[in-house]
Order: sequence, then structure tokens, then C-alpha cells
Amino acid sequence: MTEDQKELLKSARESIAAAKLLLKGGFPGFAASRAYYAMFYIAEAFLEGEGISFSRHSAVISAFGQHFANVGKVPSETHRFLIEAFDIRNSGDYGPTSAISSEVAKEQINRAEKFLELAEQKMGRLRGSE
Repeated sequence: MTEDQKELLKSARESIAAAKLLLKGGFPGFAASRAYYAMFYIAEAFLEGEGISFSRHSAVISAFGQHFANVGKVPSETHRFLIEAFDIRNSGDYGPTSAISSEVAKEQINRAEKFLELAEQKMGRLRGSE
């Protein structure tokens, strides 16, 4: 695992922790947004391992699908979850405050945690993250 991958996975872990705090505090839209960013950082970490990087979210999402989900390196649902999280994040960040329910935010957090587990299985577990 490269140093950049380690940093991206650390950011993902911190985003998940922040998402949980935001959800507990009654901010499901912001919690869902942080869960999306966790998944985004994980997708970036996967791409980093292939020497690929992009600045646009849509490019990262597309490349993750192309280089990992579509060729069977990760379950295809992982890519679908990333796409859905992006759409939910947009609703949470730019829609009305009631756009995202607590249940939806909790599901996004659970998906982010599963995505992180997958990344750690594929790339190696971070020290001190147990």
C-alpha cells in the first residue's frame, strides 16, 4: 500500500467517524455527505494503486467502475453504491435539509464501512485501525 493510499483510507475512516457523529447529532444530510466522501476517498485509493488520479468526482466514479467493478476486481454493487452515494450527497448538500432521512444516512454509513472493509482486504489493514 502506498503512502497516498494510506492517507486516503485514513481520511475515509475519519469521514465515517464524522458521519456517525453528524447522524447522532441529528444532521442526516451532512452525515450522508461524509459517508459519500469516505467512499470517494476509498475509490481514489483503489485508483492510486493503479497509478490513476482525477480531480473530478464523476471521473473518479467512472474510472473506479471501469478499472475495478466492470472487470470483477470488486463486487459490482460497490460501484453502484458509490454512484448512489454521490446522488444522495448532492441532495444532502444542495437540497432542503429534510431531503435525507436518518435511515438513508445510516444505510450510507453502513455501505461506507463495508467499502472500507473491502479496501482493507484488498490493500491491507491500516495499523492502529482495529
